[in-house]
Order: sequence, then structure tokens, then C-alpha cells
Amino acid sequence: MRGARVVLRLATPADVAALSAIRSQPEVTRWWTDPSDEATIRAELDDPDVERLAVWFAGRVVGAIQWYAEPTPAYRHAGIDIFLDPPVHGRGLGSDAVRTLARHLFDAHRHHRLVIDPAAGNADAIRCYARVGFRPVGVLRRYERLPDGGFRDGLLMDLLAGELTEPA
Repeated sequence: MRGARVVLRLATPADVAALSAIRSQPEVTRWWTDPSDEATIRAELDDPDVERLAVWFAGRVVGAIQWYAEPTPAYRHAGIDIFLDPPVHGRGLGSDAVRTLARHLFDAHRHHRLVIDPAAGNADAIRCYARVGFRPVGVLRRYERLPDGGFRDGLLMDLLAGELTEPA
């Protein structure tokens, strides 16, 4: 999938080292608390319930974006997660990747609604998703357990087909 600035393609075992290095960065692990070792990332690529895509920019992997589907007909929708290498933060690549995947999920998979759930305190991510058209739905209290055993709140955001915004 080609965005305005990024290319999204299925992540492969050849991407594992780069994705592990990116996900190990403190600016990423602050918000993305899943283990970042290569064995974990390699195992994630085999999860049949989640499609993981490498985010390419300027000829290299700069992150990953993934999606999953809720298949129950009455509740059918898709969810998205993303992380990017800190040196490319603030360049609009995140919103381009999210917009590109959202368009694909609406057009090719015929989803009518997408969800994303950043940490409630992750203002940069929330602004990124809002630029694409996601709207806050509500706070998910004590949503995510942290490595130290504590919790943090999440912000549930959704985007309906027809609300996807184009780049400014």
C-alpha cells in the first residue's frame, strides 16, 4: 500500500531486527509496553489474528502498523496499532500510515468503523489520529497494565467510513 509519503507492506522475518531496535527505543517503550526482543516480534508475525505491516520511508523500515478485525457480524470493525522510530516522529509519517491503512480497511475490507486506543496521556499520538479523522469516544480507565504493575488509562477513539480526512 502506498501512502503520500510511506509504503506499507507485510512485515517479514527480514524486518525483525529493525522492528526490535525501533521498539526498544525508550520513546517507543514508554507507550508500547509489549516485549521488544526479536523472538517476541518474530512470534507476532505468525499471529493469524493480526496483520502486521512494515512502514517504509526513504528506503528503510521506520516502524510497523498492524490491524485486527472483530468478525462478529453485529460488532464487525477493525482496530489499528502503530509505532514509529523516534527520529521520524513529527514528520507526518504516522498520520500518513494510519490514513493509508484506514483507507485500505474501508475500501478493500469493507469495514464501516475503525478503532484505535492510545494511552490517554499520549498527546502526540492522539493529535496524529485526530488529523486522520479519529474522534475520542471515551476513557478506558486502568486500561493497560504497566511493567511495574501499575495501570494507565487509554483513550478509545473511532473513525467511521466517510470521516477519513485528507492531508492538510
